[in-house]
Amino acid sequence: MNNKTNNNSVLFDLADGAVRPLGFEVLEVTQQREGGDLIVLVRIDRLDEQPVTMDDLTSASRAAEAEFDRADPVEGEYRLEFESPGGKRPLLRGRHFERMLGLKAKVRSLPGRGEHHFTAPIKAVSGDEVTFDRADQDLTLNVADIQAWLAEFPDRHR
Repeated sequence: MNNKTNNNSVLFDLADGAVRPLGFEVLEVTQQREGGDLIVLVRIDRLDEQPVTMDDLTSASRAAEAEFDRADPVEGEYRLEFESPGGKRPLLRGRHFERMLGLKAKVRSLPGRGEHHFTAPIKAVSGDEVTFDRADQDLTLNVADIQAWLAEFPDRHR
């Protein structure tokens, strides 16, 4: 596998297009170096919100590998890996926050959209508006203005 760009949005779109017809959504695509090797890591979740299984990872990986081979989106050699989000779960949409009500999220504002950087429980969700239970006061932010990740692992699948 070789030849073109290292743009994560291109890789995200390529991976999501390959796995969405199988009932998955791409949550995140990252590129990292392990030794001298480039790894393109794709975190997926099931659209039906059931736990991601090893069979799911295998079928998603096979579908994406074929698409990545066709499009050849990365310059040089790399390894394509898939994983479930687990404790590193990015929270991207209102429904992701709804699933994790009561749990702590690590939140930071996107550039130019505020000065927030905190960890707090998710108190309420209304559409794309998420309210966090801050010690001093509740804070409501729009999902489009923040980056957020689950900061604590739930005791059961949500």
